[in-house]
Amino acid sequence: MSTRFPFTAVVGMDDLRLALLLNAVSPAVGGVLVRGEKGTAKSTAVRALAELLPEVAVVAGCRFSCDPASPDPACPDGPHGDGGSDARPARMVELPVGASEDRLVGSLDIERALADGVKAFEPGLLADAHRGILYVDEVNLLHDHLIDVLLDAAAMGRSHVEREGVSVRHAARFLLVGTMNPEEGELRPQLLDRFGLTVEVAASRVPEERVEVVRRRLAFEDDPAGFAARWAGEEAALRARIVTARELLPRVVLGDAVLLQIAATCAAFEVDGMRADIVMARTATALAAWAGREEVTSEDVRQAALLALPHRRRRSPFDAPGLDEDKLDETLEQFKGEEPDDDPDPGPDGPGDGGPGGGGGVPPQGGEGPAPETDGVPEEAPAPAPAQTPAPQDAAGERAAVKAAEPFRTKMLSVPGLGDGAAGRRSRARTEHGRTTGSTRPRGALTKLHLSATVRAAAPHQRARGRSGAGLVVRRDDLRQAVREGREGNLVLFVVDASGSMAARKRMGAVKGAVLSLLLDAYQRRDKVGLVTFRGRGAELALPPTSSVDAAAARLEELPTGGRTPLSAGLLKAHDVLRVERLRDPSRRALLVVVTDGRATGGGPDPVGLAARAARLHAAEGTAAVVVDCEAGPVRLGLAGNLARDLGGTAVTLDELRADAIAGLVREAQVNRSVRRAA
Repeated sequence: MSTRFPFTAVVGMDDLRLALLLNAVSPAVGGVLVRGEKGTAKSTAVRALAELLPEVAVVAGCRFSCDPASPDPACPDGPHGDGGSDARPARMVELPVGASEDRLVGSLDIERALADGVKAFEPGLLADAHRGILYVDEVNLLHDHLIDVLLDAAAMGRSHVEREGVSVRHAARFLLVGTMNPEEGELRPQLLDRFGLTVEVAASRVPEERVEVVRRRLAFEDDPAGFAARWAGEEAALRARIVTARELLPRVVLGDAVLLQIAATCAAFEVDGMRADIVMARTATALAAWAGREEVTSEDVRQAALLALPHRRRRSPFDAPGLDEDKLDETLEQFKGEEPDDDPDPGPDGPGDGGPGGGGGVPPQGGEGPAPETDGVPEEAPAPAPAQTPAPQDAAGERAAVKAAEPFRTKMLSVPGLGDGAAGRRSRARTEHGRTTGSTRPRGALTKLHLSATVRAAAPHQRARGRSGAGLVVRRDDLRQAVREGREGNLVLFVVDASGSMAARKRMGAVKGAVLSLLLDAYQRRDKVGLVTFRGRGAELALPPTSSVDAAAARLEELPTGGRTPLSAGLLKAHDVLRVERLRDPSRRALLVVVTDGRATGGGPDPVGLAARAARLHAAEGTAAVVVDCEAGPVRLGLAGNLARDLGGTAVTLDELRADAIAGLVREAQVNRSVRRAA
């Protein structure tokens, strides 16, 4: 008997359970992304789902789980004749965040290649997951090279492996389920869109539910087998309901009126592409089958929208996922009468009633929508304050937070040299993936064999080693490690001047917009970010280094300004932060981004000298630094340039930070060169 926590014993989380069950009924829905805080039983619910899936019929002896009814003609273990079939439980394959690409897609069987001289393919996790579940815990921390492979497999339903002289294609259709904590960083938009449904989960605030969660968990840990036995009846009933819904699914009718509602909803919420329409249609059909109906209703469309659209409306990592339910209801009502509807009122027996997972949809998640209405008349928006009105200011000279200007695409900032950090997209680095640039003797365990270099090293010694068969006689000294070059992610530490010299509203808005743009760039390049601010009498670590750039954006938006300019305090605080981070993660190189006008008016009797000495501390440790010069006005003192020299880095103005400005300068130079040549 299984000792996994039973699916039916999970307390609450109706929407999560419903989303998982809909994928069990119709795997074509496209999987589930579960977002939520730590300790909310996300992984427990996902792992429990595998026990509910019906058994899978496979060709006997096939490592790629071919269906006996329609075996893959290109299967590496084929062609399949009448070799019989087996039935086995559906697999749930877990993809570790730190897995290698070879482990995911498969690779050449090195042992057989060297010992027997034959090319044999060793299947990876994608082959194991075919016709089952591929589960990725902390999917937002998955390396980019693995994400690229997942995207290809999810799009084509096949895995294509080309490496070390092996060319293999095999089917790889799986239910992709991922869990993540948004505080640890967001997911790449391309992979985010591949998840059919998304669900936000949070711990219950109802004391009685929390008590029941603890009671069941303790009972399970005391006697896993006995606890599972007590829930065996409910598990069997739910498994039977999944089988019944699967059998009903082909008979469910998706009428033209319902299709129009789906299309109108996707258009109203301005989702990109057509995948959302298709996912909503499949989800609504699965909802009808789950409820035991042969026709999709408007309520099914509403529920499908709440599960399939929130993560597709995001335009940047700083946008909170969510859906305005009032706008959704208005859209569905508006297009409800466009086509005849045989069942205009589905009544109280909506989808999911009377069984596990019968949640009433995703609760409001803070999505932005139209202003609420009262008696049919929109509330009047407050009049904007006159441009001359000064920002609120207290007795200490502090001003309220200023809204950031619109972000823009920034120029490429990188750490010079060749690093060894985690995979990313910013600076050059030696990585486990990327283009092969050479080979070397392994230091410690061999992780990436350079096959041709190994063969070349062993070949001259074959006669001396008494080789007599087809295999190659290889010794430890012959092994060569592949040297590959790719890109790494860095720690980008922002040091932002929030003093009175930066407090002009228009100017501070532009500064915040520039930092927000750099944060967006850091998100796209898979960096960790941190935020140090200084003003008044000192500096503070507003955000410790994290992978969550939206947390940094939120802290930046709330940042007040005013007071003196303790530049040295900001640089010293940054020095302390980087020192601790070097101990925690020695391989991750840092990029220090100082956003200031260069003035120093606080922190000691000689603020300028103190700032210069603090900057030289960073230079002595070889920290890569960029100063974003925010000085404004017709008369410029060039203090930011002096600071950049002390840091051993470079200085760029706000205008130079824009990638389009750089492109414009290049185009202007090309035009001038062409004019000179013509003259």
